[in-house]
Amino acid sequence: MFWYGHDGGWGWFAMSVSMVLFWAVIIGVGVLLFRALGRTAEHPHTHTPAGPSPEQLLAERFARGEIDEEEYQRRLATLRASPPSTKQG
Repeated sequence: MFWYGHDGGWGWFAMSVSMVLFWAVIIGVGVLLFRALGRTAEHPHTHTPAGPSPEQLLAERFARGEIDEEEYQRRLATLRASPPSTKQG
């Protein structure tokens, strides 16, 4: 069929492709906005607070009477002499 003197085959194809692309862009923008606005402040990208330090744990054990003063001083000296260990994995 001719419309205004032109064959409409390629015109319909181009219009169909452009309509699909238009709706894909609209839906994509909607999804990105929904994800960006749906984020809550309760999950910030920070590390969880660390627990008590090894020296604090040792002091607590000494305060509870689990270890005596000699063992406390020996372990405290060991802790302060050794470099802090890092967990990997």
